[in-house]
Amino acid sequence: MSEFPNALDLVYSTLRELREQGVELRASADALERLANTRTVAPVSTPTAAPPAAAVAAPVAPTPKPASEPVKAAARVSETAPVSHYDGPRMAPLEGSKAERLAAMRGPVLACTKCPHLVKSRTQVVFGVGNPEAELMFVGEAPGEDEDRQGEPFVGKAGQLLTKIIETMGFARGDVYIANVLKCRPDMPPGMPGNRKPKVEEMQTCLPYLREQIDIIRPRLLVALGATAMEGLTGSTDSMSRLRGRWHDFHGTPLMATYHPAYLLRNQSLSEKRKVWEDMLMVLERLGKMISEKQRNYFLSK
Repeated sequence: MSEFPNALDLVYSTLRELREQGVELRASADALERLANTRTVAPVSTPTAAPPAAAVAAPVAPTPKPASEPVKAAARVSETAPVSHYDGPRMAPLEGSKAERLAAMRGPVLACTKCPHLVKSRTQVVFGVGNPEAELMFVGEAPGEDEDRQGEPFVGKAGQLLTKIIETMGFARGDVYIANVLKCRPDMPPGMPGNRKPKVEEMQTCLPYLREQIDIIRPRLLVALGATAMEGLTGSTDSMSRLRGRWHDFHGTPLMATYHPAYLLRNQSLSEKRKVWEDMLMVLERLGKMISEKQRNYFLSK
């Protein structure tokens, strides 16, 4: 244990000789001399094995994480929690589950009196139905007589056909969400049967309700059923032959337009059914769903 101070004296002596010879020294000889005069050295126990380098090294501050990591984390958050594209008046709170928020806005929508003529003629407001967590949402133009009576969209003959289309795609009706642009059945002259096309101003008055529903559900894809629904959503007056078969955008959500099921009830040719089915195949492909050979060949001419 006495070898340490002797070794220090030797180092000091060598440095002094070098300084006397004119060699420039980086370390201060005076400082080394003061160190050499410190003869009392605390006993040092001899370890049986060399200690790890980390045990004798001077403490090192933790290496900061690269600045890019928080940015990547933020990107991941934005992918899973998309920014809201709806900035209009809200019926539901921003907090809570999707089901809770839809339930919260249902009451105010059912009590809506914005269109006095529809308030007088309607049996009830048709809010919407389906899975609040749906990745696929179908949007029609307005309720008909059956929907007005039952309070649920697409329950008549056209609705039954829509259900068949949904099931042929591989979903259950309860897997998707179904709603209309206009929540009330358009009024008809007294005694006149059937349904009329909703007016643009009626759809625009009601559109904020649908936009909030979409904002709450956040479906991956929207399907507009018919040119009138497409007009209510986007303002487009193009024919369905020009609208279908390609993707559109509704405030950040991909939108596919196709013929209304009622159109297929009036035009039951194989070619018209195939057009709608080709649109649904595009929807399935965009959702990343498996499509069987049988599904791909539906409504093809023999």
